Amino acid sequence: MNEPHRILVVEDEEDIAEFLAMEFEYEGYKVTKAFDGREGLKLALEQKWDIILLDVMLPEMNGMEVCRRVRAVSNVPIIMLTARGSVPDRVAGLDAGADDYLQKPFAIEELLARIRVLLRRNRASIAEQKTLTVQDLTMNTATREVFRQQKPITLTAREFDLLEMFMRNPNQVLSRDLLLERVWGYDYKGETNIVDVYVRYLRQKIDVPFDPPLIHTVRGVGYMLKGATSS
Repeated sequence: MNEPHRILVVEDEEDIAEFLAMEFEYEGYKVTKAFDGREGLKLALEQKWDIILLDVMLPEMNGMEVCRRVRAVSNVPIIMLTARGSVPDRVAGLDAGADDYLQKPFAIEELLARIRVLLRRNRASIAEQKTLTVQDLTMNTATREVFRQQKPITLTAREFDLLEMFMRNPNQVLSRDLLLERVWGYDYKGETNIVDVYVRYLRQKIDVPFDPPLIHTVRGVGYMLKGATSS
């Protein structure tokens, strides 16, 4: 069974946020809500999302700034929602890094259609990316081969899946809960420290024999694969 797509809704008007969450959950999406820009940015950077819906006029930090900061470290699809629909406003949103821009009030059917388009586009982009590279670590997802400093590294199937999750989201903090959901599945019933155990296995293979270490612990949150990437 496929995991539900995860949507982050950053919207300070709670009635709108609740309405969107209800509609998205009815369509089978998993939804998290944030009601100000700082909370939205924190969630956007700490977790993995399939789509972010971002209001422009937000307390604490406006949506344009949130979008710019998220886009600096992530290619997650972002749809901006705003009551301001002039051409300069739309251009500003797209220049900030948004993938789409929808003016309020909008028909929920149109928003759902735009979400489906971005999800298909993102899925196709990920599928096309067969070779992943972070620093001197390279993964071929088609042949399931991994090399560091051009030396082959043998991984179990679960170690490979965990490393792929890290390499598809470099320089992003991935929480233990997120890794457990994405790598082991929602229905996993085993030991709760399994993520820590497998991160330790990975470190023994891709970090200990090499320099510098790539997997970093973010205390109280999770882990990050840190390093420059190449396309």
